[in-house]
Amino acid sequence: MAPGLLTGALAAVAVSLAVHNMEKVGEGMLNAPEDVYVGGEVLFTATRDGWVWRMRGDGGVNGSSWEKWALGLLKVEENGRVTILASAVEGSTIRFADAAIEASDGTVYFSDASTRFNFDNWFLDFLEYRLTGRLLKYDPLTGKASVVLDGLGFANGVALSPDESFVVVCETMLFRCLRVWLKGEKTGESEIFVDNLPGNPDNIRLGSDGHFWIALLQLRSSPWLEFIARWSLIRRFIASFPALVERTKAMVKGAMVAQVSENGEIVRVLGDFEGKVINVVTSVTEFNGDLFLGSLATNFIGKLSLANVPQPQEGAVSS
Repeated sequence: MAPGLLTGALAAVAVSLAVHNMEKVGEGMLNAPEDVYVGGEVLFTATRDGWVWRMRGDGGVNGSSWEKWALGLLKVEENGRVTILASAVEGSTIRFADAAIEASDGTVYFSDASTRFNFDNWFLDFLEYRLTGRLLKYDPLTGKASVVLDGLGFANGVALSPDESFVVVCETMLFRCLRVWLKGEKTGESEIFVDNLPGNPDNIRLGSDGHFWIALLQLRSSPWLEFIARWSLIRRFIASFPALVERTKAMVKGAMVAQVSENGEIVRVLGDFEGKVINVVTSVTEFNGDLFLGSLATNFIGKLSLANVPQPQEGAVSS
C-alpha cells in the first residue's frame, strides 16, 4: 500500500468521525490546542501561542476553570514548580522539542523535530525535506540529554510500550514510526514499527488496551499537495515565498487517527475525512472510554466517546 492512501483492506476498517457526536471542549477559548493530556479530574493542553492550559473537572467543559498555567517547553509539577530540563544536547541546540514521555525510572524520551526550523516554521522543514529530526533522552541522574536516534524525517510523537521494553517515535515526513528497544537482546537497536500509514503520523499515545493511538496529518490531501511532494524544485520555489507557504498549508484538510497494535498492525482508522467537524488532528488521547483530539486548526478539543464508535473487525491490517 502506498503511504498516505486509504485503500483496500485498510479502507474496510476506516470509520467516519463525522457521523458520531463529538463534544467541543473549551470551544472559543483555545488557540489551536496541539496536544492533550488527561489525568484524573484535570486536562492539560498546549496551544499554538506557547501556553500550557489546565482545566479542572469542577468547571464544566467550557466553564471558568481554564487557566494559563505555563509558557514554553517545561516540566511543570502539580505544585506549580517550573523547570527547564534541557535546551541543548551534545553541544547542539534543541531547536524544536516536540513530544515527550517519562519512563518509570524518571528517564524522559523526547523528540527534536528539526535542527533547522522551529515550531512557527515547521512547514518549511517539509518543503526542504532534509532529515534532521532526533529522538533524545534526558537522564534525571546526570541532568543531561543525549541522542538516541538522528537523521529522522521530522521526529514527532513519542510513546513507551506497556512494559517499557521499547520506545516508539513517529517520523511525520516518512509516513512511519520507528521502535527502539530498551530491554532484552535487541537493546539499543532500532527498527520500523509501522510503515506506509494512511497519513503523516503526528503524536502517539498508549491506549488502555495496550494498543497505540496515532494522529495522522493529511499532508497529501489534495492534488497540489501530492504534486509538490514529488518535486523538490517546486518545494524550494514555494519555500522562497511566505505567501505561497501559507496558501499551501491552508490546503491541508481532513482529520484521521489510527489504532495500532503492540506488534505494529493497524487495527482501525477513524477519520473526519472532509474536515466537517474537526480538522488537522495532531494528537489523540484515550481516557475513561473517551478520545480527546487536539488540533492546530480548531479553537476546541474534540471529545468522542468510544462507545459511539463501531468496534474494529477481527484481524488487523498489516502495514
